[in-house]
Parts: sequence; structure tokens; C-alpha cells
Amino acid sequence: MRVTAQRHVGDNVSTESRYYLSSLPPEAVQRAAEGIRGHWAIENQLHWCLDIAFNEDQQRTRTGNAASNMVLLSKIALNLLKQDKTSKIGLKNRRLKAGWDEGYLLKVLTGATGRRR
Repeated sequence: MRVTAQRHVGDNVSTESRYYLSSLPPEAVQRAAEGIRGHWAIENQLHWCLDIAFNEDQQRTRTGNAASNMVLLSKIALNLLKQDKTSKIGLKNRRLKAGWDEGYLLKVLTGATGRRR
């Protein structure tokens, strides 16, 4: 199966083909295509969040396992920041706030909502 993807950045359009091998019967191709599109939608959204909040595209960690470790830590931090519902600011600003405010950092790390039960 071949999937053709288009990427639009400003006035530039690039096209890329991805090939998938499968033992699925021909009538299952539509379902497989939906799964592939769903995977790339999630992947693109995650990458966008990591790039905006952590400036991931600018990281230059390449030695040993450093790059894999940084991606893992970034994903953990992203998930913790997304779970915080006490702050009505964007992810990048939540990350910055956690760096400046130890009380907020503790709230993000422990999942505390700040409300008494």
C-alpha cells in the first residue's frame, strides 16, 4: 500500500510517499489507511507540542543515549504539564513557570490541584 502525504509550509508544498506492506485482504485497505492517517495525526500533534513547548527541533544532543533520554524526559514533562488544570496558560509558559516557581513545579510533579477536599 502506498500513502501519499502533502506538507504545506507557507507557499511551499512538498509531497512524500510512504509504503506499507501488509497481509491484510484488499477489502481491509480502507481501514488500514484510516489507521495510518490516525497515527500520523497523533505523531504530528505530539511533535508540534514538543517543538513549541521545549524547542525540540533546536536540541543538539547526539552523543550516546542522550537524544533518546531527552525525548523521554520531554514527553514525561509534557504529560505532567498537560495534566495541570490549575493554570490557564499555554504549555510553553507552564514549563517556564515551573522553572521559576518551585511551588508550581511541586504542584505539577505531584498532581496537586491546590483545592482542599
